[in-house]
Amino acid sequence: MKLRSLTAAGVAAALLALAGCGGSSDGGSGSSGPVDLRMTIWSANAKHLALFDQIAADYKKDHPEIGKITFESIPFDSYTTTLTTQIGGGNVPDLAWILESTAPDFVSSGALEPIDKDADLVPSTTANWEKDGKLYAYPFSTSPLGVFVNTDLVKAAGRPAPAQQIASGTWTWEEAAKTASAVQARGKGGLVVGDFDYKGWDTLNSIWSGWGARPWSEDGKTCGFDQPEMVDAMTFIHKLIFTDKGMPGPGVTKDFYAGDSAMILTQISRAALLEKSKFKWDLVPLPKGPSGEYSVVGQAGIGVFKRGKHADAAKQFLAYFSNAENSAKLAQFFPPPRKSQLNAATLAKANPLLKPAQLQSVVIDGIQRGDIKTSHTGYAELQQTVRAALDPLWKPDADVKTVMSGVCSKINPLLAK
Repeated sequence: MKLRSLTAAGVAAALLALAGCGGSSDGGSGSSGPVDLRMTIWSANAKHLALFDQIAADYKKDHPEIGKITFESIPFDSYTTTLTTQIGGGNVPDLAWILESTAPDFVSSGALEPIDKDADLVPSTTANWEKDGKLYAYPFSTSPLGVFVNTDLVKAAGRPAPAQQIASGTWTWEEAAKTASAVQARGKGGLVVGDFDYKGWDTLNSIWSGWGARPWSEDGKTCGFDQPEMVDAMTFIHKLIFTDKGMPGPGVTKDFYAGDSAMILTQISRAALLEKSKFKWDLVPLPKGPSGEYSVVGQAGIGVFKRGKHADAAKQFLAYFSNAENSAKLAQFFPPPRKSQLNAATLAKANPLLKPAQLQSVVIDGIQRGDIKTSHTGYAELQQTVRAALDPLWKPDADVKTVMSGVCSKINPLLAK
């Protein structure tokens, strides 16, 4: 079946309809047969799925009432649209991963079951998922963005390694741009922003946050795209792409994990793709921006839907999936939100590919000082509108300031809702 595209209104309608239907009929108890559970996720990584399946298998050993536990992978680019299409069509999953960007919509909709809040959870990791003192999703992944570096390509281009620049206090966006341009001049890609591809504009917050820029004010009512900080940051990005030639342009793909680019901005869960790499690599914090050192944290929560067929059973499985023991296992890919586990020694046990120093500087320090990626109610429509309004920017002769003003003109009515 071809999935239809949902607007923000469609997302809201699906969630509100779901919330208004009341609780599930059996809640996972009193069923005459095995209880099957389904969780939607956006990862198709074989190692992620193997770990999830193992946790599910261990749970089923002590819960004979549980039949199948299925982890349904949905492509990241269409994840929320597909999920809300399922909800709108009555095919409600029992549990779902939820992006931090859509947290306000899901939490405020009333579609999610409240879940128990463990005292071990870091308060900043649960803020996105709370309403009126209740927790509506478990923040299973709280992952700062870092820079994976192909040190072989950097060295071949005659540039100092980022680790050396960090030691000397010169790891800045200006220096990172020079390195990216030097590598790209030799035929490889310079800097790649993970999941951007000139569509996912919000991934650029890993850069613009270094200028102190925000897409909108903290209260979500005022557009920030036309502010000096954002104009300066986007001017830097435009120059890096079209003038300095340090970032692959529109339509050009350079796969970092295949050794085709010097750097990629992404989260530590992608380290699994480097296990069999044929090049030397490093993981370092984001470069210092004009506003100083900073960190950007991506989040994902797991929620239980009230109208899932087995809401009570789903809540019980989520409690097991997210307990301290399994949180330590999941830390291999998804930094835990637990105070007791946010230390280099614990994370290093689960992340053999990463050094304790890398985990300390990127993950632990990043969570402590980082800002959660931007979110807003009605995010789906905002995302689509900003994406279209930014299209004129991805041309060599674009007037950055004019484009940024145009973005605000388009989204101001949405922010005013």
